[in-house]
Amino acid sequence: MAYTGDKWYAQAYQDAVMQLAQQKGSALRNLVWVKETNAEKTNFERLAGTTAVAKTTRAVATPNVEMVHDRRTVTLVDYHWATQHDWFDDVRMLVDPKGPYTESGAWAMGRAIDDLIIAAARGNAVTGAGANVALPAGQKIVEGGTVGMTLAKILQAKRLLDAAEVEAEDRYFVLGSRQLEDLLAVTQITSSDYAAVKALVQGEIDSFLGFKFIRSERLAIASSKRFCMAFQKRGLGLAIGKNMMTKIDERPDISYAWQVYMGWSMQATRVEEERVVEVGAHEA
Repeated sequence: MAYTGDKWYAQAYQDAVMQLAQQKGSALRNLVWVKETNAEKTNFERLAGTTAVAKTTRAVATPNVEMVHDRRTVTLVDYHWATQHDWFDDVRMLVDPKGPYTESGAWAMGRAIDDLIIAAARGNAVTGAGANVALPAGQKIVEGGTVGMTLAKILQAKRLLDAAEVEAEDRYFVLGSRQLEDLLAVTQITSSDYAAVKALVQGEIDSFLGFKFIRSERLAIASSKRFCMAFQKRGLGLAIGKNMMTKIDERPDISYAWQVYMGWSMQATRVEEERVVEVGAHEA
């Protein structure tokens, strides 16, 4: 007869443990250019566009078009998470907490990845020569008043990407729940636009104007301005030196308590400014 005790374990966990509301892991990791590395520093190589040369006569000398190379450099940072569970508590709990503890830790580590990516989108990138590169003012849609997210801002972000000849595929727009709410309050949009935005807010669709929309409550906010971001996948890079490591072991040094330990080594950078647009929105 097949073993069925595991059904009891799952049911006990479901009935007795409820994870409180939180972002469950990383929402952005799979949206950026991921590169694995085994060095403390790693590079995202860049190659500039070139110009064709007119051939005006027969047997003209072959041109040598100079290629412009550069790179963005990242230095890995390490994050870890751990918690201990004393055997003394086992007889006082109805469930084995190692499962939900592990789940909670994994979610926290995932959120930390999002924080790196968000910081990289707005912060300074570093060239191969060690120089800092800020996101240019031309890549920022600044909100100086009290206007939230609008259709016009999304269209402006799209125009900036289009004007730079950024690929139409793999475009993302990250915004908060307040900004999704703002979009429904826009009165000047057409009824067809309103229907699309309403479906977006309600989660019925996730794409609009060529962007896949991602909701994140971790975007930076300052002086009542939420800094949303529109980007194309290759515009942001995530270097991974050590992917998520999870260890669940007994600790003899602390009375043989169980320990759940997690760690990773990663860092994010902005690879190309033209592929990233910061979109400001008032949020009181």
